[in-house]
Amino acid sequence: MAKYYLGLDQGTTGTTALLLDENWNIAAKGYKEHTQYYPQSGWVEHDPMEIWTSILASIDMAVKEAGIDFHQIATIGLDNQGETVMLWDKNSGKPVYNAIVWQDRRTARYADKVAEQYGTMIREKTGLVIDAYFSATKIKWIIDNVEGVSDKIKNGDILAGTLDTWMIWKFTHGKVHVTDQSTASRTMLLNIHTGQWDDEILDVLGIPKSILPEICDSSMIYGYTDPLDFFGISIPIAGSVVDQQAALFGQACYTPGSVKTTYGTGCFMLMNTGDKPVYSENGLLTTVGWGLNKKMTFALDGGVYIAGAAVQWLRDKLMIVEKASQTEEMAVKAGNTGGMYFVPAFAGLAAPHWDQYARGTIVGITGSTTREQLVRATLESVAYQVNDNLQVMNKDSGIPIEVMRVDGGMVANRFLMQFQADIMGIPVDVPVITETTALGAAYLAALGIGDFSSLDDLTSKWKLAERFEPKMSADERETLLHNWHRAVERSKKWEEN
Repeated sequence: MAKYYLGLDQGTTGTTALLLDENWNIAAKGYKEHTQYYPQSGWVEHDPMEIWTSILASIDMAVKEAGIDFHQIATIGLDNQGETVMLWDKNSGKPVYNAIVWQDRRTARYADKVAEQYGTMIREKTGLVIDAYFSATKIKWIIDNVEGVSDKIKNGDILAGTLDTWMIWKFTHGKVHVTDQSTASRTMLLNIHTGQWDDEILDVLGIPKSILPEICDSSMIYGYTDPLDFFGISIPIAGSVVDQQAALFGQACYTPGSVKTTYGTGCFMLMNTGDKPVYSENGLLTTVGWGLNKKMTFALDGGVYIAGAAVQWLRDKLMIVEKASQTEEMAVKAGNTGGMYFVPAFAGLAAPHWDQYARGTIVGITGSTTREQLVRATLESVAYQVNDNLQVMNKDSGIPIEVMRVDGGMVANRFLMQFQADIMGIPVDVPVITETTALGAAYLAALGIGDFSSLDDLTSKWKLAERFEPKMSADERETLLHNWHRAVERSKKWEEN
């Protein structure tokens, strides 16, 4: 009987279940969206119970599409949104509050206060700048603001975790409460030098260690699905990693200096820096790539908050497009933006700017501006933001980046990929399998059950589908980037004024 590997990508807007056969070809895919909740300006939440339902639905879709039996799934690997975090009652299994999403800004001012006193210490220990983006201040907010939570913590009834922890806990019917080193590194609570929760930071923030999960490798058998909760069968869960690191792994970026960028709701560039953390002087984050055999591989991380989410905004709020696939044709039709620039700082600016108070800005509008030009400016904004991170990563790593591997939903947009290569001045490589977050999770799971013996076994699996070579002149590139940076400066510190 043929066996299959299940890679589960629990993302910001939905969950993808990817079934891969023994030759690592895609056998089937299931996808289910979940609701985005915006209770107040700057607040973003998810319903964890709805996410759990969407996980099961996406898996069921993939299995049915492949026409296989659940027993043919050899193992499950999963990746998660990263900083999105929740607390739940371990007795009832019910969340005490919605999951607070990585984009949420409600704790921005609290993060500023913590940064004033403890910024250097936390940066040195975690590799992160203090920001509302990370899980720690969100956990603190739930403890301080949701009635009854503090008392339940004292009674030992509360568990906390990022969404990997929640998924594994649900899969195993509450038997396993774990996370991996890469996801833990996104909480602002992990000491990346020891690989453990940091007592000093926990004390500063008033977060009890007792509610946090055990930190494990990114590839190992954590437990087995409980038949009560998972289609009546027991399957080993053997891979778990944060989404962007899953993509780095799925892109076979196993050597120091290799780089990938994932285009999703946000857009994230990671560079493998090997077995030692590299600190950036220009706004990039130092993070854990993955943990294997009790050893951590590190990465430099440049994050863009808003990428695909800007296209979603065009579709859902402005109703300029009916579906994202229309944007490529519209951008080409526009020919240019007419000198217009769109800085989609809906939730502030991430690396390399780190401005929590920047807001979305459109400059250069005239009476002749068209909706096609706004669509083009939206796509171009993604490429500009990625390039900003690339330039800083080149500088801070000391390693010249000669090519960038890309993945995620937006790489299907050929206009964006060509413009990205043009604005960076280096080739952009699109792999055969662009669902590399789910693929990376499945790779780790296969490694966890012993179906691969080393990373060398995985390197040959990566296959190139298309390379986009830069065609833009240096003069045109410099002019566009100069004006882009003028627009970025106008978006900064907007909320404070």
